[in-house]
Amino acid sequence: MTGPRELPRRIVVAGDGQLGALAAIALRKSLPGTEVLVIGTPPDPAALADRSPTALPFTNRLHDRLGIEEDRLVREAGASHRLVVRYLGWGGAGHEGVAPYGAVIDPKLKTGFARAWGGGPRNASTEAPPGSLAEVLAGEGWFQPPSGEPNSPLADVDYALRWNVPAYRDLLVREARRLGVQHVRGAIGAAKPNNQGGIAAVALEGVGTFEADLFVDCTGPAATLLSQLPGAVREDWGAALPIRALLFGKPGEPRLDLEDRVAISSVGWLSELSGRDGHQAMVAMVETTTQDAAYAALPAEPGNAVPLDPGCATAPWIGNVVALGDAAAHFEPLAWLNLDLAHRQLALLLELLPGRVPDRRERDEFNRRAGLMASRARDLLSAHYAAPGAAHLGSLARSGELQLGLDQYRRRGRLPFFEEAPLMVQETSALFRALGHPAGEGVLAQAADPREGDAARAGFAAKVQAALAAAPSYGAWLRQVLQS
Repeated sequence: MTGPRELPRRIVVAGDGQLGALAAIALRKSLPGTEVLVIGTPPDPAALADRSPTALPFTNRLHDRLGIEEDRLVREAGASHRLVVRYLGWGGAGHEGVAPYGAVIDPKLKTGFARAWGGGPRNASTEAPPGSLAEVLAGEGWFQPPSGEPNSPLADVDYALRWNVPAYRDLLVREARRLGVQHVRGAIGAAKPNNQGGIAAVALEGVGTFEADLFVDCTGPAATLLSQLPGAVREDWGAALPIRALLFGKPGEPRLDLEDRVAISSVGWLSELSGRDGHQAMVAMVETTTQDAAYAALPAEPGNAVPLDPGCATAPWIGNVVALGDAAAHFEPLAWLNLDLAHRQLALLLELLPGRVPDRRERDEFNRRAGLMASRARDLLSAHYAAPGAAHLGSLARSGELQLGLDQYRRRGRLPFFEEAPLMVQETSALFRALGHPAGEGVLAQAADPREGDAARAGFAAKVQAALAAAPSYGAWLRQVLQS
């Protein structure tokens, strides 16, 4: 019999933004006997995972797993809730669609309820009834996080969080220090190779040299550690994704909206994110967009602009170096997938956590699944650009999986399952509908009893009334939490 594996003596996390800080917390909690050192490298404005003020519902579960309590995020990091994303113009001029989160939004999309209540008419009119409980709550401005009781009227409502990035990072840094995570700052120079295709030590200019058994690269698109390895190869996504630059606006007045918006435009698209520390707008630009056109499309005072070169590492784990965030995949923050992808790859690293000497099988499995995660995120972005209202952005490459998904949705009104997709099949179906992709009718919808629509309306109306009765005004709930 073999003995237990020797655990890493030291792990170095390169990059001390919000991603690096959370990675350090996760590794320290998973390996309490291992020294964890964070190297604070000069910040990169193009590191979108580090500057992202929001993520998807998966991050809420990761926070819970790591002991980052949601009420602390509300109190200390300016957190607020998003129930839906409203898409404007993606299905054509005047089109609006709403994409909620969670699995309970799907059954009606396969039945007569979709036609009679929340289905086809929405593609032509904004007067159609709401298609989900989350949309009703967001429209009314009434919400509080579900209590966890299975019979709660809000139990089926899932959500994402937004936050103030510096305050969120500060909270994570305090937690990392409490756990004994060490920290140094400096620019990383040349890495000393080991004999297994990885890194033995890194040198910090003017600071010293640091050895480790595992290195986690959270340095942004430069991938400061991974890029020094001979096996590092980058896959270009430029043929599939059209955005080449981002123009960020300075924060405006605070807003407590329970929805955020993404509108298609002639220059690319406009994202508007609500928040307690200010409403944030951002314009995504194609290669031909002029500065004047970008400024005209931004409904805020211009801030900084960053270039974008979309692509991913073909192998984010090489030797003993694992890349997360923009070091692994760099792409536009459409649908706020950047930090979600980083967090899902971090969770995968925890699942396949190596010993002092990484096992090739663990590394191969990580690269397989992390690669699928990145490809699925790219495909979800490509689905936006395949929407009817985005045709003016040009003809773009689409993967075979995306082509299959679009074909099945348009012919049968359903989507196949793809491993490591960022959204559940139900959520992706709702997103396709919000983007204005025409949906076909499957067998269930064609065979539905016409009386089903009446029963569905009544059931949905009852759920709406129960939810509105159980939820306070979101602003009132937030004030109560902050005052208590």
